[in-house]
Amino acid sequence: MDANDDAILGSVVAGIDVGGTFTDLLLIDGRGGGRAFIAKTPTTVENQAFGVVAALAQTGFPVEAVDLIVHGTTTTTNAVLERRLAKTGMITTRGFRDIIELGRRTRPEPYGMTGRFVPVIPRDLRLEVAERVEAGGKMRQALDEDEVRAAVAELLVAGCESLVIHFLHSYANPAHELRAAEIAAESWPNDYVTTGHSLLSEAREFERGVTASVNASVQPILKRYVEKLRAELRDRGYDRDFLVMNGNGGMISARFVTDEAAKTVMSGPASGVMAAAYTASRAGYPNVVTYDMGGTSTDVALIRNAQAAVSNEIEIEYAMPIHVPMVDVRTVGAGGGSIARVDDSGLLSVGPQSAGASPGPICYGRGGAEPTISDANLLLGRLNARKLLAVGSPVDVDAIRAIFAEKLGKRLGLDGAEAAGAVLKVGNIRMAGAIRMVSVAKGHDPRDFALFAFGGAGPLHASALARELGIPKVLVPARPGITNALGCVVADLRHDFVNTINQPVAGLDEASVKDVLTRQGAEGREMIGKETEAVTPENIRLVHSADMQFIGQTHLLNVPLPSAEVTREQIQELFEKAYFARFKVELPEIRANLVNLNTSVIGVRPALDLSSLIDPAGRASTLEAALSERRPVWYDGTWHDTPVYDREKLPLDAAITGPAILEQMDATTVIEPGDRATSDTDGNIIIEIGRT
Repeated sequence: MDANDDAILGSVVAGIDVGGTFTDLLLIDGRGGGRAFIAKTPTTVENQAFGVVAALAQTGFPVEAVDLIVHGTTTTTNAVLERRLAKTGMITTRGFRDIIELGRRTRPEPYGMTGRFVPVIPRDLRLEVAERVEAGGKMRQALDEDEVRAAVAELLVAGCESLVIHFLHSYANPAHELRAAEIAAESWPNDYVTTGHSLLSEAREFERGVTASVNASVQPILKRYVEKLRAELRDRGYDRDFLVMNGNGGMISARFVTDEAAKTVMSGPASGVMAAAYTASRAGYPNVVTYDMGGTSTDVALIRNAQAAVSNEIEIEYAMPIHVPMVDVRTVGAGGGSIARVDDSGLLSVGPQSAGASPGPICYGRGGAEPTISDANLLLGRLNARKLLAVGSPVDVDAIRAIFAEKLGKRLGLDGAEAAGAVLKVGNIRMAGAIRMVSVAKGHDPRDFALFAFGGAGPLHASALARELGIPKVLVPARPGITNALGCVVADLRHDFVNTINQPVAGLDEASVKDVLTRQGAEGREMIGKETEAVTPENIRLVHSADMQFIGQTHLLNVPLPSAEVTREQIQELFEKAYFARFKVELPEIRANLVNLNTSVIGVRPALDLSSLIDPAGRASTLEAALSERRPVWYDGTWHDTPVYDREKLPLDAAITGPAILEQMDATTVIEPGDRATSDTDGNIIIEIGRT
């Protein structure tokens, strides 16, 4: 196959996302007129590769005929959150081995003396050597190479699989880290050696050290998974390269992904946000709040002007900052499998404990016995017991009602249905709080956005959340339950670079600024050039920005830059405008400081037509022809006789007045009383809140 033949390259593309409960697949057959194949299989926790190949098999499409596979994985995210990490050692500057444990003087719990923090690398595996570089890059003490060799030998004897070399101020002068890496390579038995400056060339030793430690400790885990998946795909006839989603919303070749494994953390949520930005922009909604509710958690993010917010200051849990650019996604432990309980004080709580994929909610029929959000939706008529995916032995609704009454209602003074209604309300409050974190807390009015609802459970709750937050419209994409897989299909190639400058703007060397930004762009272009075996982008786009602050402040503000050729005056003006837009305060008497220069190099892929995600041939000519049944459904304390429609049969010009339920293979959408829903040409459902 000619890699430059755009008519052939990538014409059959499969996007696969592994979630906590399900593995989702979307395959677009460009040779077959853009026909879409979808699959949803249980995630195989013991080896995610099995779920991936099972999803491919479910489509019935021959694997050997697929041109490109793009994969979003939770392998590294789960490894970090569950602390199932490779044994890793660190070599660092004498006197500084406790940096990654001391952190920023915060506490696991803000009040009281409770909480426990376990560093990524234990203290006995953090070894010190003589060396010292000053903050300006000047050598103060030479590297003791014999101590480095002794430290490497000691860590190997201790059974370490990965190594971090993290020296003070290496961002200013990496010579000692580079030399130590050369020495380590003489005896280290693999390539799992991470130097702090190469992954993150910025100041702040704690954040750089933790990021490097995470990278090293997940490298072997990701490498083993990628090789297992490659072998499984090869056995089925796919012998080409495949791409892996990074947490920044871009993709990278599987051949290079383990070099910077930390960048794949939050890969799954990022792919959903990318799909949301793409879909909502096509639908005419450049400003949306994304709301992805799955089986174990809910992820929310903000999209402005069709661009997802990307941050390099994400902390995925306490004292776990991973300072590589990632889509700014906030997560709460409220998903379909979130367990409801009455605590010791008599209050109803929902999550963060989850029934997970096994045993799952009660309604899965796999032995689950604790009431969950999914069970509440089933009990209240919002879900159809006959159409649930991955159900073992169907559980009678009356049995679920009895469990809600016994475990929740008895202590709350409610019957089973009322207890289920309370579970939904409490769960909605938690999810609304997460949406406020990415909107109100950042100075944005939710009423200026639409709510983009996806995930297997998102459209069930979206209308209620929009009403709670004053959001006027909800957009439900054609395939809500596989939106993350769609993100894998539409995402671009992307590489991000950060370099610390840490100088007052008034004294900046404009030539040095241009040199850094130009060098970052050239490096990104070179990396994308190595990935053309898998996909050839239409064009390459560069996005420059600066992380800035007023001198004396600690908070950083990301300021977009128009190009690599930017003057001190322009940088100052752009920062002042961005600061005022964020905080509504002017501080002309304080000097501005440029901390980091950033460049994103984006290989833009060809556009994708989304109108075939639901087969146009299957749509009925009238709304009545799409009606599958009527059933009682609970809304805010009252049962309503509700029409249930087969969404895949809805005509594109359908207009539906709530209450109504839309069912499809991958999700169920609830249109509440008082709301009105219409469809667009891509098959999206737009729900107007309170517009009947």
